[in-house]
Amino acid sequence: MRKRNLNGKSFVLLLVLTVMGFGFAPVAAASDEFRVVGSWSSLTMFKNFEKPFWTEVVPKELGMKSSMTSLSQVKLKGPAVLRQMKMGVFNVVHTCADYVVSDSPALAGLDLPALAMDIQTAKKVVEAYRPVMDEYLEKDFGVKLLSVIPYPAQVIFSREKFDGLSGLAGQKVRASGWTTSEFVTALGATGVTLSFSEVPQGLQRGVVSGAITGSLSGFSAGWGEVSDYVYPLPVGGWEYVIGTMSLKTWDGLGAERQEKLMALVKEKLEAPAWKVTESETQAGLDCLSGGNCDYGKPGKVQVLPITEGDRELARRILVEKVLPAWAAKVPPSVVTRWNETIGKVVGLTAAK
Repeated sequence: MRKRNLNGKSFVLLLVLTVMGFGFAPVAAASDEFRVVGSWSSLTMFKNFEKPFWTEVVPKELGMKSSMTSLSQVKLKGPAVLRQMKMGVFNVVHTCADYVVSDSPALAGLDLPALAMDIQTAKKVVEAYRPVMDEYLEKDFGVKLLSVIPYPAQVIFSREKFDGLSGLAGQKVRASGWTTSEFVTALGATGVTLSFSEVPQGLQRGVVSGAITGSLSGFSAGWGEVSDYVYPLPVGGWEYVIGTMSLKTWDGLGAERQEKLMALVKEKLEAPAWKVTESETQAGLDCLSGGNCDYGKPGKVQVLPITEGDRELARRILVEKVLPAWAAKVPPSVVTRWNETIGKVVGLTAAK
């Protein structure tokens, strides 16, 4: 038998499929089955909502099977996981919007630090900006937006005690996206990009002294075991997880199944996940600090008191530093859309 040499693209595709354990049959060969990548498998978003939705609800209601993996397993960083849908490797991907903004800066406008300091405002922001996100996800990645769900409010974990936001000056702080990095830089800290799974080791080895993520997300991933303090001011936004489907798969569903799928997403995935998020921020803080905890053994992290004036400081940095930096990265038309949507919700105007 003659051996065939693989070109670069073929090798990458085979490698991805091998890591996933999905085998080598092309997606087109099983049009009645979704190949789904969920978000981080250690967190409640995946375990309690994404996985049951695709492996139980969708097969029952749409008559379509799903094979499920997660970001933890595929180990593709940044926008690479969305790019794989164009190659036909996946049909559906759930990933953090912050992870893909390098290839689609318009998406960063959704979750600017200190933009929505409570869950009610976050809901209004998402609904206002959803059409813009849908448009740019299709334009930049060739995917359809299905869902937008927040993790708990993004708070600051730290190995060292600090006095309010100004106390972060001189520290290295993990930021999931460039807008959060812009925020901590304005505080005099250094923003460091680490993937979610790399943070515990980064904190343990001193690569960073602090890191920003959701309170319960951090607890579930073991961040509390390598942190001594947590600052509960939600400065890092909400780290929204976007659910997306390849346009080829979406178009192949037909109008009737498209409508039914979106109704199921809203009722069985988005609504219950949003409801749980409302309580998970405090639940995470309780678990981290030795309080009542339904998610594992309580930790011993000290919750630092919020320093007077820090909410105002966070807002000022958003207005004076982060928002202008984002507006400079996107076309004027995107800034206009932001002003007409999110801007009206939060009472801000970005300069073009």
